[in-house]
Amino acid sequence: MELKGLILSGGEGTRLRPITHTSAKQLVPVANKPILFYGLEALRDAGLRDIGIIVGDTEEEIREAVGDGSRWGVKVTYIRQEAPLGLAHAVLTAADFLGETPFVMYLGDNLIKEGITAFVDEFRSKEVDALILLARVVDPQRFGVARLEGNRVVELVEKPKDPPSDLALVGAYMFRPVILEAARAIKPSWRNELEITDAIQHLIDHGYRVEAHVIKGWWKDTGRLEDLLEANCMVLEDLEPRCEGEVDGESRILGRVVVEDGAEIVRSTLRGPSIIGRGSRIVDSYIGPFTSIYYDVTVEGSELEHSIVMENSVIRNIPGRIEDSLIGKNVEIARSFNRPKTYRFMLGDNSRVGLI
Repeated sequence: MELKGLILSGGEGTRLRPITHTSAKQLVPVANKPILFYGLEALRDAGLRDIGIIVGDTEEEIREAVGDGSRWGVKVTYIRQEAPLGLAHAVLTAADFLGETPFVMYLGDNLIKEGITAFVDEFRSKEVDALILLARVVDPQRFGVARLEGNRVVELVEKPKDPPSDLALVGAYMFRPVILEAARAIKPSWRNELEITDAIQHLIDHGYRVEAHVIKGWWKDTGRLEDLLEANCMVLEDLEPRCEGEVDGESRILGRVVVEDGAEIVRSTLRGPSIIGRGSRIVDSYIGPFTSIYYDVTVEGSELEHSIVMENSVIRNIPGRIEDSLIGKNVEIARSFNRPKTYRFMLGDNSRVGLI
């Protein structure tokens, strides 16, 4: 069965502001790879070659990062969604691209460790109208939740106060073209969005067959800082150590650490799992576990742990250890020796700072 891919990358990322004031949330790196690239790899590995990407205001940034898809051996088509009006609205926006072809819809800020190949193979082998991925969660109130009879889905509820189960919708779905009719038939929710849960429930209510696949490995919706850092930890856990940069004789590398090409480590300690991006420079510093330093970053006289630092940032002479942090692009954090001793900030809207 021929399948197309549809990756949704048009969301505004309000829960990751201020990072997403200027950057696409799908391009925030996890273990030094943009989140969106994990989704492209998952679709490619499942045998999909024709992929549409739903984009919004960050279209140009995503186009620049992904290009025509040839890096992954796929063809990418960009589809502009004028406003983030729900997942079912995104499906309707892509109607011309999808045509009469079944497709996989993948949320561009989700990570699924085991990939989706088994899920796609199951869909290809079954006579079902939709196949959805589910995962057991401890806080189903945060998600769309399913009630099953066997493998068959009989009810879906979006963010219920009283969840019918602990089975949450994961960010990958498989549909036959009938989902377009369902998306056209439903009304906007109280959020003024066309909800994909309502469209799937429409299929169920009208006798179409919707089945579920419960995944056993980890999955993350990286929409919040806590989830993004946890996803970074999970990916780094599988890191294969290597050193392509320069490490001087006074530095120590402990555990699984990657030092990428052009990186320089001077009089510093790196404790894995952690990764230092190309062209970055670590001097007189400690980089602790579950830390990802992206490219062309400078860290001097400072300590970091359980954090993500994006490209071209500088961290210099910070007296306390930085933990549980996401530091954006071109950021400078430095201790000042000027008098009088004061805190001096230039922070964007929705910034968060923790002071000792």
